Amino acid sequence: MNIPRPEHPNPQSVRERWENLNGEWDFTIDMAKSGRWRDLKLGTEGYDRKIIVPFCPESDLSGVGVKDFMPAVWYSRKIEISATDLTGRVLLNVGACDWLCEVYVNGASCGVHKGGYSSFRFDITDKLTEGENTLVIYAEDDTRSGLQASGKQSMWHASHGCFYTRTTGIWQTVWLEFVPRDYIKSFYVTADTDNSIAVITGTTVGCGKVCATALYEGKEVGSACTTSHGNFVISLPLSELHLWEIGCGRLYDLKLTFGDDAVQSYFGMRTVGFDGMKFLLNGKSVFQRLVLDQGFYPDGIYTAPTEEALIKDIQISLDCGFNGARLHEKAFEPLFLYHADKMGYLVWGEYANWGLNYSDPAVTDTVLPEWLELVERDRSHPALIGWCPFNETWDYEGHKRQRNALLAAIYYTTKAVDPTRPCIDTSGNFHVVTDIFDVHNYNQDPKAFKETYLPLETEGKLIDNHAKRQVYRGEPVFMSEYGGIGLAEGCTDEYAATANKTTTWSYGKAATCIAEYVDRYRDLTDAMLDNSAIFGFCYTQLYDVEQEKNGIYTYDRRPKLDVSRIKEINERKAAIED
Repeated sequence: MNIPRPEHPNPQSVRERWENLNGEWDFTIDMAKSGRWRDLKLGTEGYDRKIIVPFCPESDLSGVGVKDFMPAVWYSRKIEISATDLTGRVLLNVGACDWLCEVYVNGASCGVHKGGYSSFRFDITDKLTEGENTLVIYAEDDTRSGLQASGKQSMWHASHGCFYTRTTGIWQTVWLEFVPRDYIKSFYVTADTDNSIAVITGTTVGCGKVCATALYEGKEVGSACTTSHGNFVISLPLSELHLWEIGCGRLYDLKLTFGDDAVQSYFGMRTVGFDGMKFLLNGKSVFQRLVLDQGFYPDGIYTAPTEEALIKDIQISLDCGFNGARLHEKAFEPLFLYHADKMGYLVWGEYANWGLNYSDPAVTDTVLPEWLELVERDRSHPALIGWCPFNETWDYEGHKRQRNALLAAIYYTTKAVDPTRPCIDTSGNFHVVTDIFDVHNYNQDPKAFKETYLPLETEGKLIDNHAKRQVYRGEPVFMSEYGGIGLAEGCTDEYAATANKTTTWSYGKAATCIAEYVDRYRDLTDAMLDNSAIFGFCYTQLYDVEQEKNGIYTYDRRPKLDVSRIKEINERKAAIED
């Protein structure tokens, strides 16, 4: 059967026996959240339309296209289970479902998950019978509650400014895994490049011997075994060391076995760190030339229409001379991270914190479990070079953000779980405790912009717009948002033939022509490349999103200008680089 997004959604954990459940499901919108009383969990009656999973009902690709608020939604479909399947365990995986999700099999609840961005898995074996079974997924969503992370999803009825179409319910692949009774539950890989060792840490259901084999370009380069008593650590020595670098993924294939269970995976070998103000990749100072990528698509909203679309977003960034991206206000799907790993593309792992009322103590119960699920899911990706759980923690509807302890707790917890990467507590504002002091500055005057950061280079003094609420203590400095240059309505430059003719929203005064756009981009970017106290920048943004038209590309990924001109500016050597 031809289904959308048919590829395996997580190349870091692939089993031979799996089944993609994307495609047509029965569907209904539950405006009153009364579906439980109406027995929609049975999946037989009350479903009045069809939907194409994994696309959210707001999207055109879903076949539904409802843009209004949907308090709750229900999905139902049949799955066939054989007697052989029931001799082992059947695991249901959901890539992401926004926001509170409950899974039913044959009317019986299999579990509840909170969080619209992290992946989850339920063992549904005990609820299944041989033959046809009914699978139902229920989701509640309320972006206006203040208690759920919703990123750039609009809390108004319509999109506005830098807030866009909402995503409700399932928006990543749903799939089944068929595993033995004893199986590998989870694992992650840490690189010890000094000793050419890959350290594999994991958990198992059951006890026994776990073995790991590494291959590089098809050649076996290491193997090791240990015994798991529910947890295991394998130090896997490598006979050949190939470092992951910008533009060169150099990934190793990895096979794990545990009894009758076998998992195919991969890993990369690299280190990240700091030497004073310098960011180090494998001990070498590297300037981060990043771009803001918000992960929105005209037809799929949060979900790329194809795997090729994910690859294209990385490639069009590389075409501009960027070497990575802030994956902004959204946790991107593992398949995107896989292609970043392959292509040697730096990324920051972020959380969709906007929409949260930080003054409410209940927010901790929302943030901490989901953020840790994301850290644990994505920590093995070599492309991911830092964590950023919060972005611009503004006051919420008149309530001043008073709970600095929340940001500090998330920072310290992140570092405890993954000490191998730097962590920014809250990008731009307001920092509490952080490895990096990053700033956001959308000043469109290049001269004033440059002069703001000259004292950092000469005196170690950072001029900060938010100095009343955050304190600079000498941390490495990162310009993590700047630019946002728009093109004015009526721009008819030779390079504007493919550009949108109306700039609805951008930062500051829009450029009147492509030449002015390029000159402003060059002058703003040169200010950071020439500053020996700044280790990287992130330009806003790669492509337009709905009414926010300050991208280098349009929303459908057409260049607004000859991007080689941007590439030439970006690739010039930075003062801080080796």
